[in-house]
Amino acid sequence: MNLFLLVFFLVYGGTHAYFFIKARGAFGFGPSIGAPLALFLALMALAPVLVRITERHGWEFTARFLAWTGYLWMGLLFFFFSASLAMDLFHLVLKGGGALLQRDPSLLIIGKRAAFGIAAAYAVLACLSSSMEAGHIRSRRIVIPTTKLPATIPKLTIAQISDVHLGLIVRKERLENILAKVREARPDIVVSTGDLVDGQINDLSALEKPLAELSPRYGKFAVTGNHEVYVGLDQAIAFTRRGGFTVLRGEGVTAGGVVNIAGVDDPATPSPPHAERNVLAGLPADRFTILLKHRPRIDGETVGRFDLQLSGHVHGGQLFPFGLLVRLSYPYMDGFYRLANGSALSVSRGSGTWGPPLRFLAPPEVTIIELIPFG
Repeated sequence: MNLFLLVFFLVYGGTHAYFFIKARGAFGFGPSIGAPLALFLALMALAPVLVRITERHGWEFTARFLAWTGYLWMGLLFFFFSASLAMDLFHLVLKGGGALLQRDPSLLIIGKRAAFGIAAAYAVLACLSSSMEAGHIRSRRIVIPTTKLPATIPKLTIAQISDVHLGLIVRKERLENILAKVREARPDIVVSTGDLVDGQINDLSALEKPLAELSPRYGKFAVTGNHEVYVGLDQAIAFTRRGGFTVLRGEGVTAGGVVNIAGVDDPATPSPPHAERNVLAGLPADRFTILLKHRPRIDGETVGRFDLQLSGHVHGGQLFPFGLLVRLSYPYMDGFYRLANGSALSVSRGSGTWGPPLRFLAPPEVTIIELIPFG
């Protein structure tokens, strides 16, 4: 976690420095403007930490204000940086090509002030668009034929929510929109694949009731994500259980005698109990087995021991083109994948947002899995 924070602030602080350099290059301001701007940028760079500190002290209004301000700024800065960096690379290619071809590319070079204006305009428009996209929850449906359903079950429907991040920004209205998609599918089972909770203040009680009111026939099951660990594992698990979920921490059950549901803790959990292979080994082999695992990592030792792994974590990249970098670490980033030995993996884009309340070319989803008899 400490290494993550160090890398995060080196990168995030660097993007703020980049913005300052671009602004000064475009407008040539002096200390009277530069000093307040630098102070604002420093405050925004520290906003994610300040949010957690104010949460921890119970200063809800301040924490909420800092969260909205700091994370919206994070989104704006990301879009500005992406557009400005693209123009920098474009200029670099022009100048390199001009030098090789002995041509003057100056007519194609965008001036510093115009380039800043283009990047800023793109950032604002992208934020507006991605704010609307973040609020539009979609259903993604997967149909899987299987021979492992009891003969009395013509179809089994599982609804997956993931990465909701209930906290300072994602509140009751967003949760109700998510749950509306779940109820629409009339699932037999509901699962949460981690990061349901992302708030430290004990004021989430109003969000327990909508979750608790979901009553699928064969139950609700959840696993931990890394953010449950960051905000307080015991508190997060207690909230999830009050929402009516059975939290699977290195254990498995046969829900209603119909389907196996196994779940493992996120690797961020201190000393996660029970290895994945041991959990799966104890389940009936003649039943369809679903493995709930927050991160879309595949354990080669267990492929073939489960039929379907449900994961989340990566949000489909959340903000394009950030997803291109995410894919380097998580090649299974979004969608349905066939694995070896009859196993499969489905990775949710997530139902909420982390950080900026924005999504750009990575719309939020509720995943609906339908198991039907084969043949």
